[in-house]
Amino acid sequence: MNIGVHTPPLADESLEGALEYLSDIGVDAIEPGVGGYPGDDHLVRDEYLDDEDAQSDLHDLLEEYGMGISALATHNNPLHPDDERADEADTELREAIELAAQLDVNTVTCFSGLPAGGPDDEVPNWITAPWPPEHADAHEYQWEVAVDYWADLAAFADDHGVDLAIEMHPNMLVYEPHGMARLREATNERVGANFDPSHLYWQGISITDAIRFLGERDAIHHFHAKDTRIYEEQAREKGVLDTTAYDDEPNRSWLFRSVGYGHDESHWKDLVSTLRMVGYDGTLSIEHEDSLTSSREGLEKAVELLDRAVFRETPGEAYWAE
Repeated sequence: MNIGVHTPPLADESLEGALEYLSDIGVDAIEPGVGGYPGDDHLVRDEYLDDEDAQSDLHDLLEEYGMGISALATHNNPLHPDDERADEADTELREAIELAAQLDVNTVTCFSGLPAGGPDDEVPNWITAPWPPEHADAHEYQWEVAVDYWADLAAFADDHGVDLAIEMHPNMLVYEPHGMARLREATNERVGANFDPSHLYWQGISITDAIRFLGERDAIHHFHAKDTRIYEEQAREKGVLDTTAYDDEPNRSWLFRSVGYGHDESHWKDLVSTLRMVGYDGTLSIEHEDSLTSSREGLEKAVELLDRAVFRETPGEAYWAE
């Protein structure tokens, strides 16, 4: 396993400046944005796609700092009912897949997207309950739209030898492990999870159980190291479906936290051990979205904890079992 960083928190740095800083604090890989919500501050898609010279320069720069790329990130909504927005997200995804293949990066991280609740609606609709019955009908419509789109995109990804790692996220159709498995089964094995525990904690999902569930299906393609703390004082009053602004910290039921500030080190060591049990030996890419600390302090504290938690070597022989 190695430690990576999703680089948007370092948007004020050049790519080389970000690589130098991350190398100094013990990071092994980056997950740069190439479109959508992460932006493209460190890897402008149009500047590298189909340009062998630019790609060669990028490889040289990465080698200089001993850094790899764990995935290219483009999080957006390719199922949006606004055709222009959906087309933009689709273009970002397909070009990210093409660029990943050209850079010998085997993964693109993304969202599943979220359709409207019906063919005449104009706004995406996150369905969280099956009643009244029109909501169940809307949910099935959304799945029809999603499977039609993702089957085609998954075939495109397979043609390029690239995995699609979907982050299970609220306000997206795929927001928990069973939905992730459903989409994978309806498409192909290129579709899997960018397993981000932060969105699962507040839903009450056991992280190690979710890792086992998706791991048994070989459906974990990438991993985001990001924590969440539930604040019971607020959650007891209003639950965890919280629309309070993220920067109104005292009044939220939960907050994204730096690794170790939502769950302790022993939890993260158990999480890493469970990943190894199911065969995931890739990057733990730190995503910093903790509003109670600066980006650099949050990243450095996360790296420090994960460095004690990850396994760097291949397991030895179980000689004691012979």
